[in-house]
Amino acid sequence: MTALPIDKNAIETRLFINNEFVKSSSGKTFDVVDPATEDLICVVEEAEAADVDKAVQAAKAAFAVNSKWRSMDATERRDLMLKFADLIQRDREYLENLESLNNGKPLGHEGQYGTAVDLDLTIKCYRYFAGWADKIQGKTVPVDGNIFCYTRREPIGVCGCIIPWNFPLLMQAWKMAPALAAGNTVVLKTSEKTPLTALHVSKLIKEAGFPPGVVNTLSGFGPSAGQHLARHPDVDKIAFTGSTAVGHKITEYAAESNLKRVSLELGGKSPLVILDDADIDMAVKVAHTALFFNQGQVCCAGSRIFVQEGIFDSFVAAMVEDAKSIKVGPYTDKDVEQGPQVDEVQFKKVLEYIEKGKKEGAKIETGGNRCSDKGYFIEPTVFTDVKDDMTIAKEEIFGPVMSILKFETDGEAAERANKTPFGLAAGVCSSNFQRALGVINQLRAGTVWVNAFNIFDAAAPFGGYKQSGHGRDNGEEALDNWLETKTVLLPISGPKV
Repeated sequence: MTALPIDKNAIETRLFINNEFVKSSSGKTFDVVDPATEDLICVVEEAEAADVDKAVQAAKAAFAVNSKWRSMDATERRDLMLKFADLIQRDREYLENLESLNNGKPLGHEGQYGTAVDLDLTIKCYRYFAGWADKIQGKTVPVDGNIFCYTRREPIGVCGCIIPWNFPLLMQAWKMAPALAAGNTVVLKTSEKTPLTALHVSKLIKEAGFPPGVVNTLSGFGPSAGQHLARHPDVDKIAFTGSTAVGHKITEYAAESNLKRVSLELGGKSPLVILDDADIDMAVKVAHTALFFNQGQVCCAGSRIFVQEGIFDSFVAAMVEDAKSIKVGPYTDKDVEQGPQVDEVQFKKVLEYIEKGKKEGAKIETGGNRCSDKGYFIEPTVFTDVKDDMTIAKEEIFGPVMSILKFETDGEAAERANKTPFGLAAGVCSSNFQRALGVINQLRAGTVWVNAFNIFDAAAPFGGYKQSGHGRDNGEEALDNWLETKTVLLPISGPKV
């Protein structure tokens, strides 16, 4: 991948409401900063309650009975989504560079993660759910009596979507693609840290031909925009991806307002269990992907690496060498694998967790420091001598900080892996699939990878157990988040057949 120069003066910074780019009602703006240089990228319009109201009104009008969107044939909705995906494909190189500039993640190169992978997954997601648009079906139900009973699957209505900053384009797709396929209208609130690619994508929504109000994009902060969206009486459903703490608040806001439908994809503290029959080189590669992927800024990051005692020392030695080999730097540098943390707040938070780990008695095998005088870069960090009750083993760090823990038996590993309020994902490394399945069946997690980690596909459901949320993104199951079921019963005159 090659870094392209971005004309900062040409970046779209306004809100997108009713198919038009507009300034905020209050006139407020906020700065967007390059995390690799700490330089200003641009100044973006800040949405507040009045802007949320306008966006919701536009979405409500677009969903009205007999509106163009509501009465559109399912095949036409499918074709709009496919055209939209084609436009993202057309602009993908620009979007890759804009995402890397705003978020800090590498562009990626052969065999390594980067925004190129994000764009692949984003485009596939829209195309996958476009295929569902004309295949959403109800059922006929054999009820008692001479009655014809059937069900219809119908869109919920106006849907608020609040997405995080770690995968801006992909998280937008995970919400918007099934919502649009089901026939809903959308008000999207991006993270204030990473609003830029969603605004460019909004241009493509209009270019594709979506009717006004079907998709509206707001850049703003949680307390002033996100909270109002979650409380809004004309929003029928809210979907949120982010921290568990905010997920609790979203549920409260929905309950306090109109009891709107809620789906949540929240935090995690995912375990990776490495059994003593695993190939060590393979296990190191899996652990590398589990934790260092996307600067550790992944909700399902495998940040607790449980290694069986027989191979513990060998694994640690190989893992440390692997971490030392990671090239850290800005996305404009060649072959960079790890970029900066997304902003100063996240940067300081990760460094504080590293200090807590040291103070509580964990041992740093490598890393633990800031990488440069400028930019939010942190060395890939590996801890050993980690106990289950240490802060770094319990709390979501969202940074390149790995904890390696020793275990004796398979049952012990599963039991300790489950001792967390989270249950988003997990992994198992073993050369014996029967043994691996024995551990997998004991793990309480929504996704489990075997001899791999962080593999995603639009067709594969993703979501959490326990306080990692409820509802599923991706796959046929994701449509359940965006559809209502209507039952129709029609008595039939004449003799029962």
